[in-house]
Amino acid sequence: MARDASHEPAYKADSLIAEDIDAYLEQHQNKGLLRFITCGSVDDGKSTLIGRLLYDSKMIFEDQLASLEADSKKVGTQGQDLDFALLVDGLAAEREQGITIDVAYRFFATQKRKFIVADTPGHEQYTRNMVTGASTADLAVILVDARKGVLVQTRRHSYLAHLIGIRHLVLAVNKMDLVDYDRETFESIVADYRAFAEQIGIEDFTAIPISGFKGDNITAAPSPATPWYDGPSLIDHLETVEIANTAAQARSFAMPVQWVNRPNLDFRGFSGLIAGGTVKPGDPVRIVPSGKTSTIKSIVTFDGEWDEAVAGQSVTLTLEDEVDCSRGDVIAAAEDPPEASDQFEATIVWMNDEALKPGRGYWLKLGTQTVTATVQEPKYEINVNTLEQLAAKSLTLNAIGVAELRTDRPIVFEPYADSRALGGFILIDKITNATVGAGMLHFSLRRAQNVHWQPTTITREDHAAMKNQRPRVLWFTGLSGSGKSTIANAVEQKLNLMNRHTFLLDGDNVRHGLNRDLGFTEADRIENIRRVGEVAKLMTDAGLIVLTAFISPFRAERQMVRAMIDECEFIEIFVDTPLEVAEARDVKGLYKKARSGQLKNFTGIDSPYEEPEAPEIRVNTVEMTVEEAADYIVSRILPLK
Repeated sequence: MARDASHEPAYKADSLIAEDIDAYLEQHQNKGLLRFITCGSVDDGKSTLIGRLLYDSKMIFEDQLASLEADSKKVGTQGQDLDFALLVDGLAAEREQGITIDVAYRFFATQKRKFIVADTPGHEQYTRNMVTGASTADLAVILVDARKGVLVQTRRHSYLAHLIGIRHLVLAVNKMDLVDYDRETFESIVADYRAFAEQIGIEDFTAIPISGFKGDNITAAPSPATPWYDGPSLIDHLETVEIANTAAQARSFAMPVQWVNRPNLDFRGFSGLIAGGTVKPGDPVRIVPSGKTSTIKSIVTFDGEWDEAVAGQSVTLTLEDEVDCSRGDVIAAAEDPPEASDQFEATIVWMNDEALKPGRGYWLKLGTQTVTATVQEPKYEINVNTLEQLAAKSLTLNAIGVAELRTDRPIVFEPYADSRALGGFILIDKITNATVGAGMLHFSLRRAQNVHWQPTTITREDHAAMKNQRPRVLWFTGLSGSGKSTIANAVEQKLNLMNRHTFLLDGDNVRHGLNRDLGFTEADRIENIRRVGEVAKLMTDAGLIVLTAFISPFRAERQMVRAMIDECEFIEIFVDTPLEVAEARDVKGLYKKARSGQLKNFTGIDSPYEEPEAPEIRVNTVEMTVEEAADYIVSRILPLK
């Protein structure tokens, strides 16, 4: 296969001398960097376009070119020498299916600028990967197949790109060669897209007719096939679009602390990436959320101390005073620090096959802060095709919705519209550690600012001392009919004979009052356990030993309650009874109703029970009597002081 000499690699390692390498590196060191993504529907030509950009910018090594030639022969490319998509579609599954699954990042450079481009999936199933690629991008290239026009995924990706904060959009109408470079086709697609863009708040975009197959309007030279188009080529636009950090630098100074740098006793610095503003030695600063103040002593970097640092730079700051500051805190301008709150409204993009569980505790990671967050039932879900606000009880894979969330402690934030660094977050499942959602904070809820913790003179330690005992939560969990309530009642009787102050919270009894408004859906069960956990916490604050008897089928909710209670005061007791034994007992006739379909969402039948993985105490009611189980539990929780 003949090679075009004009596309030989721009550099060959075996032919460069040291001076050439130094000159090359120096030439590229001071260039600006543009991060952009390509997105759109399936088979719109995203990977081909990126491959063409790499090829035309001469960023392909000889071994890569040889591999590309060989792979192009294998896939049977028709009508062209090279299949440029193979430069980017690295996964075997992608090559077999002809689609992009993962996010592929590639680097290339021209004489004017350096680029990092993310090729994001077009298939709806992999929308979550597109969100990942867009999260750090400055510009989005939205590809549209000239034969198909604006599709649902075109709208979805445009909406997500705008939602994530990308304000520079290119509408690349691809495969113009397959419609004979028809001007009316191009203008009709642009008009359709503009109507949608205005609906979602996109104020401006650049439309370019291109052909990844032929290379039309991709490189600097205008294509003779589109004499009616007088705008820039794609590479011209990418080289000249102004992606300045001026907006971030114009904001007040804020830097999330990523690491406390303490190499020796004589140095203590706080390292992180500046999210906004500028900072100089002598500037007064405030540590948020604690509110402690100090002054910048020095700005330390690998290259020495600086007189000034700006947004986008990673530095280590030293302070004049010894103040309490650690990872997750934010060092900010003393006169204009960001807010701290524990309740918010946010837009959430759900990225997991398992639906959002309102009320369940997830890890929320925002910048360098990690807290437990619970998401309330969504206010609405957004139909990205029609922009309707739909009623929703939860969010499923790829759904976008608006909901309120609360965290277990205040976090430092700014609205996402003002700061990606302090307004964007991810949600992580506590059990699987999988990232299940991404979100953008809108604002804190007013009630979060008006409600404060009222200090009291008599402390929980005072309450416990008056009762001469250490507070505990004995959390009995197991299937219906396992014997939880019976054993918990027996344990309380024994503790009462020992003059211990106790209170038993039983699952059925609580539903007669506190939780009478809750049903037995998964969301209601989560809320049921959350409320019981809050009550149990208040009772331990009063110095009581609290016994709870609840099925509490989900590990995540039991872990949520454990996190509420002081360390070592939560004791999980697994009443281990096989399903067939519990069903044979069926004291309340619930299993019979569940088997007949009269009772829905019944644990063990049509709703799962997640056994504790490492309970503090396990009792087997097949092997033990109630009396034996109660004696065993009491012996395990001693001493009680």
